[in-house]
Amino acid sequence: MELDVHLYGPLARYGGSDNNIAGHVTVPLTDGAKVSDLLTELSIPTEERGITFINGNLSAMPGMQPDLDHVLSDGDRVAFFHTNSMWPFQYRHDVAAVDEFKRALNEREDGGLKSRYDTGEG
Repeated sequence: MELDVHLYGPLARYGGSDNNIAGHVTVPLTDGAKVSDLLTELSIPTEERGITFINGNLSAMPGMQPDLDHVLSDGDRVAFFHTNSMWPFQYRHDVAAVDEFKRALNEREDGGLKSRYDTGEG
């Protein structure tokens, strides 16, 4: 399968761009590959990514990445934004999101009313 991957901010370098603005690559992966496999293929440390969209559906935020086991499909469009990218928190309510992200928000005591999430480490 092939994925259409867009990389924004400093992550653009993982797509071969040196402009620190945007990069674009088509990534071949085996069927059944997950977001974690895509990150490995591109050599992107997961902690460097912030907001992530899969086919326009929110899948991750800084410090909250429940999408690592999300299975990708041929032709999926994945957009990785650097942790320095911001997205107003009020837009997150009722935003289209992958199931893993929705479940993670529902499990939080605060209901996801933050722009960054504590991973519970350190």
